[in-house]
Amino acid sequence: MGGKLHVYKRENSRCWQCSTFLNGRNHRATTKEEGLAQAKDFAEDWYLDLKGKLKRGEVRGGGKTFQAAADQFLREIEVVIADERSPQYVYDHTWRLNLHILPFFAKKGVDEVTPGLVQEYRIHRATSRTNPRTGVVMKPSKSSLHKEIVTLRQVLKTANRHGWLAYLPDLSAPFRGSGKVSHRAWFSNEEYIDLYKATGARAKAPLKARWRWASEQLHDRVLLAGNSGLRPDEMGRLEFRDVEIVTDDATGKEILLIEVRGKRGVGYCKTMPGAVLPFKRLKARKRPIKVEDDEGAGVGRRSVRRAPQGEALPEPTDLLFPQTHRQLFNDILDELKLKHDRDGQVRTFYSLRHYYICQRLSEGADIYQIAKNCRTSVEMIEKYYASHLANTLNAAAINVRLPKRRRPSGAARKPQARKVRASA
Repeated sequence: MGGKLHVYKRENSRCWQCSTFLNGRNHRATTKEEGLAQAKDFAEDWYLDLKGKLKRGEVRGGGKTFQAAADQFLREIEVVIADERSPQYVYDHTWRLNLHILPFFAKKGVDEVTPGLVQEYRIHRATSRTNPRTGVVMKPSKSSLHKEIVTLRQVLKTANRHGWLAYLPDLSAPFRGSGKVSHRAWFSNEEYIDLYKATGARAKAPLKARWRWASEQLHDRVLLAGNSGLRPDEMGRLEFRDVEIVTDDATGKEILLIEVRGKRGVGYCKTMPGAVLPFKRLKARKRPIKVEDDEGAGVGRRSVRRAPQGEALPEPTDLLFPQTHRQLFNDILDELKLKHDRDGQVRTFYSLRHYYICQRLSEGADIYQIAKNCRTSVEMIEKYYASHLANTLNAAAINVRLPKRRRPSGAARKPQARKVRASA
């Protein structure tokens, strides 16, 4: 090979070795052959195969590239993990890799992904994107960046499983805060009343006639979330056949019995009576005919187009909320100046779940029953929801003053023994 390939034998070894210098690094391998002719044949095939891998970018220097590890990871989650996880899980990892991670790491070797390089990636994500209209830097949220690091760790774990990476680097974020627990953004009772009054007014008088259906849907979504405590993703999966109007045995009032499908699997939820009327309106409201959008919806996503045939009443298998109406919700919050709470936290649809839990606890509901109805744990409620409620503190148990012990009358005072210093 023009002097580029060498075959040699080490001391005290029966087999021949081969080596070459390519792409700025030494590559070595054992031929596992004791005869020189057979070792030369093996070395030639190994050398040509190595050059082909370098041209295709499958190896960089002494190991695999990050691109090769990412391709292997995507192949595994599409074939092996697809039976264990949802299509949305595969979709999310795929678009994070293609959109953010691979443009930065693709040409790096997996052994070059160090904690310092990962920190450079965090800086890159925080400074590389700007708003084209305002020029303001668009930083990713803490949650988005955390999910990207999780995807990055999964690719490195794949490389480690296949022996391309000796050990996993430390990907934890430096300069992290103390991790103190702060309650999530929520709505007080007065703020929630202002919110559903504003959404109700928008439903009656939308800014444009073609926005009437979306405004009515948003109003009913706010009322249903505030009276059920459902997570936003759980509401997005609800179909009409999952909801039943029943009579509560304890109160004699109509409530909704919902079969919930979410991140905790399948569970049940019994709503407040205030959720019945919004659900009846949803069943009676005509909506655009649902069609699958294969081009723009993506894996695990659905979309709704207004069909030329017009509108139709929902079927049992239709979604209660085929659209999120997030932009309209944020616009109303901005108009009411409720987008941020006093601590600067952003309010979202999830804040309605927080409102429901806090409202039920403040009215004396049992925390264990609330945890079961919301498909969470008592610990999570105490940690993130009820920590700031004043009525969770029992003043009678706090402001306790034990009576002072009184000396019985007529009791002689015991003489105190005097300390005598012993003389030398």
